[in-house]
Parts: sequence; structure tokens; C-alpha cells
Amino acid sequence: MAVDDVPAAEPVLLHEDIGPVRRLTMNRPQALNALSGELIDALSEAFRAGAEDGEVRVMILRGAGRAFCSGYDLTEDADAGAKDSVGWYRELKASADRMMEIFDNPKPVIAQVHSYCLAGGCDLMMMCDLCVCADDAFFGEPEIRFGSGVVTMVMPWILGARKAKELLYTGQDRVTAEEALRIGLVNRVVPRDELDGATLALAQEIAKNDPFAVSMTKMAINRAWEVGGFREAIDANTEIDVLIETADLPERAEFRRITLERGLKAAIAWRDARFRGDEA
Repeated sequence: MAVDDVPAAEPVLLHEDIGPVRRLTMNRPQALNALSGELIDALSEAFRAGAEDGEVRVMILRGAGRAFCSGYDLTEDADAGAKDSVGWYRELKASADRMMEIFDNPKPVIAQVHSYCLAGGCDLMMMCDLCVCADDAFFGEPEIRFGSGVVTMVMPWILGARKAKELLYTGQDRVTAEEALRIGLVNRVVPRDELDGATLALAQEIAKNDPFAVSMTKMAINRAWEVGGFREAIDANTEIDVLIETADLPERAEFRRITLERGLKAAIAWRDARFRGDEA
């Protein structure tokens, strides 16, 4: 095959305009749409472009393939090797700042979730303004189970301290769609085959309203969190997370060793075995 005949790689983020609604689809299905550096950059650029496009009134974020998003790409982390506190701070601060771009975006962003929505993927969903999920969705922040910390500590602001502590202390990663609706983590739950239509209908309903009024309403609601110290809390979590990531924790060391030697799937199986009674 000649060089010119080599098919171009699929983009990691797909764009589609449906009237005033822009639908963004994370397109790393083979990795359950894990947040690689390339995908994070693409999301940042897409949200910026949507904010600046006067024809776009609402954005939808969904995932291609079997899941919405499984979290940050841990294979990239393992391949990068050990980092000192300065390296960790730069990486964690950059990740939190990228999540805050969704919070600061003047346009409403709706997360459309199916199947797994975990760790950094759960952060991503929570930073969106609204969430419509399929009845097969699972949510959670399992970072503590492999000696790591939550990158963007937004869960307490959505669920309150009590429920957030329960979920984060245990690293629960099987919060069902029905439970997520009950505790206020998502807005709506629909059958899987109705997910596209239900999410688009909500976006179109919002898009009928004056875009300036919607933008100002988003700003006003967000300001309530900001007055309460939301930005300062996100920044403080970054600093605390550096302490977690640079600590000599045996769980994380073992998780990284297995990832490097046997692959991420084996490392996740080792992690889950301690909590689900499986054989290691």
C-alpha cells in the first residue's frame, strides 16, 4: 500500500450540528472514550468554538461505542513514568482547568450518558450543566481504590458532603442510573434506545429561549457556587491531590506495576478483586 493510500486516523472527537444544537461525540470507543491528552485538547477546542459560534445555542456531549467515558487514560499516566510534585501539580492543575472551561462556557452543555461514566468521565459529566442518561448507565469515582485522588472535586457541590463522602471514601463505581437520579447526580433517565432523542429534545427545548438570557441564567446559577468558594475549593483539591499522588502508597505502586507488566485491564481486575470478591 502506498503512503497516500493509508487511511486517515479517525478523529477523537466528532462534531454534528442539528439546527441550533451542536453534538460532540468522543470517539475513542476502543478505549471506552478514556480521556487522552489528544481528546482533552480536542474537547477544549470544541467547547471554545461552540462558545464563539453565534449559531450554536446548546451543546451535547456523548461517547461513541460501549460507554460514555471510563475516565482519564491511565495507560498514558503509566507510560509517563514517575513525576515529582511539580510535575504532578502542573498535570493536575491543567486537567482541572480544562474541566472548568465547561463550567465557564456561556452555552449550556448537556451530558448524554450511557454505560460507564467513571472517574474523570464522571468529573466531565458533573461539569456539564445537565445530564440525561440511559437506564444502563453506571457512575462512580473509584480513584481511591488504587491509591489515587479525584482530579476535579465537584461531587460535594452537586450531592452535598454526606453523600459525596460515602461515594468517594468507598470508591463506589456501580451507582446505577436510578440511584443517580434519586440522589440528584443526573436530571433524567430514559431507556437506552430513547437516549439520543430524549437528549436532543431537551437541548432543543432550551434552544428555543433567548441565548443571552440562557447564558446569563447559567452565569447567575454558577455564581452561587462561586460565592460559596467553588473555584477556591477546586484549586485546594489540586494541591491536596498532589500530596496523594506523590505519597508512597503501595496500592498505586502495585496498580502501576501491573499496568506496565500486564496491561491496564489486568490492573483494573486486580483493583476490583479486592472489592467484588473475585479471584486476583
